[in-house]
Amino acid sequence: MSETIQYGGQAVMEGVMMRGPRKVAVAVRNPRGEIVVEEKTLQPWWEKFPIFKRPILRGFLALIEAMVLGIKMLTFSANISMDEDEEELSIFELIITIGAAVGLAVLLFIVLPTVIVHYSGKYLTPFWQNLLEGIIRIVVFLGYVLAISFLKDIRRVFEYHGAEHKVIHAFEAGEDISRVENIQKYSTLHPRCGTAFLLIVMVLTIFFFSFLGSPGLFYRILSRILLLPLIAGAAYEIIKISAKYTDKAFIHLLILPGLWLQKLTTREPDASQLEVAMRALAAVLPPEEKIEIPSPQG
Repeated sequence: MSETIQYGGQAVMEGVMMRGPRKVAVAVRNPRGEIVVEEKTLQPWWEKFPIFKRPILRGFLALIEAMVLGIKMLTFSANISMDEDEEELSIFELIITIGAAVGLAVLLFIVLPTVIVHYSGKYLTPFWQNLLEGIIRIVVFLGYVLAISFLKDIRRVFEYHGAEHKVIHAFEAGEDISRVENIQKYSTLHPRCGTAFLLIVMVLTIFFFSFLGSPGLFYRILSRILLLPLIAGAAYEIIKISAKYTDKAFIHLLILPGLWLQKLTTREPDASQLEVAMRALAAVLPPEEKIEIPSPQG
């Protein structure tokens, strides 16, 4: 097994997307119980724009690239997982839906905490204002994740999220991932998870915003939005470093809150969901590491 290549992915509708250095694959179980796999060859964006290989910049580019790829894979998975009598979603319709979701996220996690602190924390020093804003932002985020976890469809996505993590854990441990029983024993929590990334972003906002003082409300909100690419890039670097040194006590303590948060965003998957994640990862492995996955359960 390769020790240098790190595979990652995300949960989609009734499926899992896996990504390697040069390939991406999404595996989705359709209403008939069949697993449909779509594979694509990737050309990383940094090859077209070498400047984005630099630290911080590469994190921002990776985030944008992941969002674009995620929209395509979500469209595919949504259409495959639908019943035959349902109308397929177009990429445009999904972009509108995701755009609305991003707008809601900006309102909940940027505008709302900023407005609350602007009007209720104006007698505090800038340091305490930014600390209070960061705490409110984290509390709102945790409340939002907890609230959506009660939705049936979201619970299914969280189960596939757990399947993705288990399969990657098993592969990185050198297990034969063609057998479900080899994967079930692994944790649904993984240090390279995007959930941990979001938490690091929220913690970093406290540090970055502390340099901005106490501007007016409009400029306060605008500065938060404009600084997001820089903060996302810094969070990406922290995730990369932590993934290399998970055996260090300090790094383990650093990633621990992100692992705790994943207890909200992952659920224990069943065997059929693990099979989907197994097929997605197998599809992106290089030829010398190819694994034959047995026929899935119906």
